Amino acid sequence: MSERILSISGLRGVVGNGLTPDYLTRFAAAVGTIANQGTVVLSRDGRGSGEMVRHAVIGGLLATGCRVIDAGIATTPTCGVLVTHLKAAGGIQITASHNPIPWNGLKPFSSEGSVYNQEQGEKLLSVLNNEDFNYVSWDQLGAVETLEDAAGPHVARVLELIDRDQIKQRKFKVVLDCNHGSGAVSTPRFLESLGCEVIVLGGTADGNFSHTPEPLKENLTGLSEAVVKEGADAGFAQDPDADRLAIVDETGRYIGEELTLALAADYVLARTPGPVVVNGSTSRVTADIAAKYNCPFFRSYVGEAHVCAKMKQESAILGGEGNGGVIDPKVGYVRDSYVSMAYVLAGLASSGQTLSRWADSLPQYRIVKNKITCPREKVQDACKALESHFDSASASQGDGLRLDWDDRWVQVRASNTEPIIRVIAEAPENETAESLCESAMQIVADAVK
Repeated sequence: MSERILSISGLRGVVGNGLTPDYLTRFAAAVGTIANQGTVVLSRDGRGSGEMVRHAVIGGLLATGCRVIDAGIATTPTCGVLVTHLKAAGGIQITASHNPIPWNGLKPFSSEGSVYNQEQGEKLLSVLNNEDFNYVSWDQLGAVETLEDAAGPHVARVLELIDRDQIKQRKFKVVLDCNHGSGAVSTPRFLESLGCEVIVLGGTADGNFSHTPEPLKENLTGLSEAVVKEGADAGFAQDPDADRLAIVDETGRYIGEELTLALAADYVLARTPGPVVVNGSTSRVTADIAAKYNCPFFRSYVGEAHVCAKMKQESAILGGEGNGGVIDPKVGYVRDSYVSMAYVLAGLASSGQTLSRWADSLPQYRIVKNKITCPREKVQDACKALESHFDSASASQGDGLRLDWDDRWVQVRASNTEPIIRVIAEAPENETAESLCESAMQIVADAVK
């Protein structure tokens, strides 16, 4: 059975089993057709299959008459920045994010330097599925140019966000876990430019992950141990394409991905109040922070494209997702671990406090996540049963169902790629969150029998 996931957000699959050279070339040709013989930025994470994928993608882009700017191994946010910096028609990042080593994929960018929105994604799928490619004649084929120092424009934009000299004065010691992903290429240099002493784990961008690539607590024990051993001020963990960031404080405690966005919001909104957008599965701590600074707060559907679309609609100054993805429009409409690191270090430098103390000063919640098998046609039945049972809650529909109370919430939504319902609950105490999640799971199970 072919292992391939195709959506408006891009393509992922197992190399040789779903992700084949011919399919990669056709996907790239669809992107090239939409780019209309314009310039397309191409970059990749460090996976060993990246070279094969790169050649297949270049073939599809050249065949549709595109000029290809090959940025080599670079982070996903770098690709997005380069699209706008070079005024390109689009971009493609070769990555499977946190998927295991056998996987790879393609993440297309629009000319705005952001992932495709709903309309653009549907157009891409239409071109691809109908094979309506704009292949050009021999004398109109595109060409490839190689870009040196791909991260330069990206880093420059991030450095403009903060007081670089103030951070330098603190002389932070940071343990950085790149886990052999694309962050290894330029992140150490970025942190050193802020005066940090950097201890790097997995500093070769070859895709040979030292641990399971998703930056969750259970996968970052090595980072926590290194922070304590080195007496570091912070530990930063990137996923393979470096758009997400998880954080470990100076005691070695994993403070997670959910607080990455919250810390950034606490720093930014104190200085520049404005609208904030997160998705419907993100911790309410960011909502509390927005309220603290009297800032408008909005929730979008789950997914980076939906967050970015809502940010543009509401003229948000900051947005993101609870998976450690912070989005700052001044850099680009793409999740960015560099932005996250910059704001966390700036917050520490300006306050003089430790990371643990700052994290503990934020509103405290416990979030619990689970899932249950459910045919897609039964999802609506599950939502109706939940809304009926929890009739005291404020209900929000559209992206599944979210039920809110004053101090807790639960969300159920269908997976885009599997016949399952994801159930997420959050409350101030872990016991309350677990109980709420378990109750919702049972109601869903009864409703879909």
